Amino acid sequence: MLKRLAECVREYKTPALLTLLFIVGEAVIEALIPFLTARLVNEIKGGIDMGEVLRLGAVLIVLALSSLACGGLAGFTSARAASGFAKNVRHDIFHKVQEFSFENIDKFSSSSLVTRMTTDINNVQMAFMMLIRIAVRSPLMLIFSIIMAYIMGGALATSFVVIIPVLVLGLVMIARHAMPAFRAVFKKYDRLNESIEENVRAMRVVKGFAREQYEKEKFGKASDDIRSDFTRAERIVACNMPLMQLCIYGNMVFVLLVGSRLVITSRGALLDVGQISAMLTYGMQILMSLMMLSMIYVMLTMSAESAKRIYEVLREESALHDPAEPVTDVRDGSIEFENVRFKYSAAAERCALEDINIRIESGMTVGILGGTGVGKSTLVQLIPRLYDATEGTVRVGGVDVRSYSLKTLRDAVAIVLQKNELFSGTIAENLRWGNADASDDELAAACRLAQADDFIRAFPDGYETHIEQGGTNVSGGQKQRLCIARALLKKPKILILDDSTSAVDTRTDALIRQGFRDYIAETTKLIIAQRVASVKDADLILVMDGGRIAAAGTHDELLASSDIYRETWEQQTKGGDADAAE
Repeated sequence: MLKRLAECVREYKTPALLTLLFIVGEAVIEALIPFLTARLVNEIKGGIDMGEVLRLGAVLIVLALSSLACGGLAGFTSARAASGFAKNVRHDIFHKVQEFSFENIDKFSSSSLVTRMTTDINNVQMAFMMLIRIAVRSPLMLIFSIIMAYIMGGALATSFVVIIPVLVLGLVMIARHAMPAFRAVFKKYDRLNESIEENVRAMRVVKGFAREQYEKEKFGKASDDIRSDFTRAERIVACNMPLMQLCIYGNMVFVLLVGSRLVITSRGALLDVGQISAMLTYGMQILMSLMMLSMIYVMLTMSAESAKRIYEVLREESALHDPAEPVTDVRDGSIEFENVRFKYSAAAERCALEDINIRIESGMTVGILGGTGVGKSTLVQLIPRLYDATEGTVRVGGVDVRSYSLKTLRDAVAIVLQKNELFSGTIAENLRWGNADASDDELAAACRLAQADDFIRAFPDGYETHIEQGGTNVSGGQKQRLCIARALLKKPKILILDDSTSAVDTRTDALIRQGFRDYIAETTKLIIAQRVASVKDADLILVMDGGRIAAAGTHDELLASSDIYRETWEQQTKGGDADAAE
């Protein structure tokens, strides 16, 4: 895990190393200042001239300014290194998620991924800054201060032998009790983000059912759980300061009492005023270094949980890979399923698809009907390798889909999923997701085919109309038609419409299907629909039930042979003329 995260430092190694150099300089200088101060005090007491006082004073000023410069430069370089490190971690996670198959994405909830890319990365960023700055400075200051304390105070420095173990033991116990609460917080952050995400996305549903109070209570509970855990952890960590003050003031009292007695009884022969002053300063530095180390321990332990969550994403390998020598050309839009079975996970008790055997010739229009949850969407998602079949083979253009490069296969397949998504930007920018180089005329042609051109031109800004996040400023039917136009701009060999005309009226639906027949006759078209009228003119209709193909044939054949199809047709037409359904 540490090795993988260390790779994210990359181009920020130089500022990270400079930080270490500046920190060493700062620690050395700060250890020397009390030593020279004690020397100055003792020499003033001994009666040196003013010139020597000014010389030593100037040296102390130079050292103080040098320490300040080292500290300032270390702050600048550490901030640059830590921010750059966080940027690279965020970059690597985002790029890794882009490579994920649906199977990988199903493993992590979207709210959890958001938490990992925000809160968790912020924690790791802070930990990295502490590691290259405070985690270096504190041990160095501790070591230098102990050495200088023994040089200056001799046997008097043995007080630290008692105080340091007491402080270390206390800080370790505090950190150990606080850690379980900090670890529990992260999963609760996931639930909090999930509550926010669901509420914002489904705001219309929340208001439509007057469930605002319920959502407030749900959010309040998730937020209160985090507050409770943090309060418990911070209450324990707050014991750091009393313990620290006890050790600091205990050490000061000991040094002053014993040191003063030694100064008086030995008349400065064993210990002098300047040395007592240095001992007090070094004692403060030692104890402050230990307190900083305890804070680092708490922060690193808390960040370790964040680092694990980040590493889970970074080490996750996509379930889909390009073959060693991929096929880079799709011959045509023919599709074949041979003995296909599919499970969403190895632990799943039942198959989502079983015994799928079907051949679809290039250019055919295929309708897919069936109730909710029978596997219609799952079936078509195997074609562009959004998932891989658990058993059996799926072929496109006569070639196993696993033999293609993913880019080649997906460039040949356009799919309009059940959940249509538009992105912030203009209509033209959204459409060019299908073809970044499409001309304005090509955009208009695709939109006419999708029956979208008229309503687009009705907007004051036409194709430059801004689409809000999620497409909230267009209707469901308009969004579906824009998504169909976007898919058509790919000029695919296979076009899949997953219930993507459900929000348009029957007349518009019929016009879209007529356009498909006239203008993209060579494209294989798979249409998942709830309305039989949407697929009754298809070359082949698949009726699915329980993850299997229950029946296959034309409209007339299925009316004669399939009870499911006939019952659905009769319910939708209510015994009227079949054409009335259109």
